[in-house]
Amino acid sequence: MAGHSKWANIKRQKARVDAVKGKIFTKISREIIVAARSGVPDPAGNFQLRTAIEKAKAAGIPNDNIERAIAKGAGKLGPDNAALEAIRYEGYGPGGVAILIEALTDNRNRTAADLRVAFSKNGGNLGETGCVGWMFDQKGIVSVLLTPIKFAGRGKRSETLNPVSEEDVLEAFLEGGADTYELIETEEGTLAEAFTEIANLETLSQTLKERNFIVAQVETRWIPNNTLEVTDPEQARSLLKLMDALDDLDDVQNATANFEMTDNLMAASFS
Repeated sequence: MAGHSKWANIKRQKARVDAVKGKIFTKISREIIVAARSGVPDPAGNFQLRTAIEKAKAAGIPNDNIERAIAKGAGKLGPDNAALEAIRYEGYGPGGVAILIEALTDNRNRTAADLRVAFSKNGGNLGETGCVGWMFDQKGIVSVLLTPIKFAGRGKRSETLNPVSEEDVLEAFLEGGADTYELIETEEGTLAEAFTEIANLETLSQTLKERNFIVAQVETRWIPNNTLEVTDPEQARSLLKLMDALDDLDDVQNATANFEMTDNLMAASFS
């Protein structure tokens, strides 16, 4: 899972930049709308909605925007976004890398056309439903900060705030029913990601919060059950350009691939 998590970490960092531009606002707002429409429009009784709201707050989306999205999902602001539907698309990137895409759209034809253009311009191709989906398993992910870092500003040293031991977090993961976990270094500090079954995601999240850990993110993610090692710089560059192009599409909520590459190659490909 390590390569996929590195890409997920890059997407988290990119999301913070996109949030400033407003791009991520639309995607998370759509998640809130669909969550509010598919269950009760009250986060207290709707885990999917509660998770989407937490993600919105972490991205800095104003409360007014969040409330408006909930109201739209509940049908209180007219028919806007009533036609939004979740669709999964599948395809291949450069070198045969498998790519799984989750979209929320009100126009299937537009979304499919946009995806075909993104794939064709970056050495890949959009495939038929089922062509790569069997290579992925959907898991629930809960991320906990072990060593949160306080940034003191330019020219000043950052400091670690209240570090948490890996043993304490592992104990909580086991109590909450996590299957596996891994550690990732991020801008905020060391992150422990726990993987669990979708049905157990709410229980794991609640267990960690009750034990006062800093839960950075709760989400579902498609995890590849086999990976391709990417070593060629040109393939790596084309692949990451394709992943960026897919993430930049308004209708795309998540794009997941089954590649592995070294940190150095990934950094060089972005430079």
